[in-house]
Amino acid sequence: MTKTLTMMAAAIVFLAGTIVGVRLLISGTEASGATESTCRSSVVKKGAALNSNVVRVNVFNASVRSGLANRVTINLQANGFLGGRIGNSTSKTKPRRVAILTADRKDPRVRLVASQFRDKVSYATPDIDVPSGVTVVIGNKFSGLKDNARTSIKTNRDVAVCIPIVPLP
Repeated sequence: MTKTLTMMAAAIVFLAGTIVGVRLLISGTEASGATESTCRSSVVKKGAALNSNVVRVNVFNASVRSGLANRVTINLQANGFLGGRIGNSTSKTKPRRVAILTADRKDPRVRLVASQFRDKVSYATPDIDVPSGVTVVIGNKFSGLKDNARTSIKTNRDVAVCIPIVPLP
């Protein structure tokens, strides 16, 4: 009798696990219900300080050094910047050291990111689909970030930023 009950319980657990597993396997990745924003839009007014913790930086590697974009992103995050996309560059821009893909090199976000690098930064018009934020392309002669780079800059115009929302459990 005990053996039969044990086998029935095992069969029920197995069946329930199989059903749950299959449902998880074939379910989509879309969130159910209303989607929540991952950031809150805000404006840094002209003349105010723009801090690195509201600037997202995408870093792409145009060098032969493996993992360089990831290392640069980690170092920028240590200076307070938000990490964006990283990967190998598909841009036709092949900087010797470092380039920023932007249509506006006087943008305070671009100026703040440019101030992080030891190397002279070149600028190029974006020729790839760049995500929001400042997009940096790293070249073979890249020598690193400044040791004590500034983490804020006075803005010369109103700047729209997206402040990350960190959901609490």
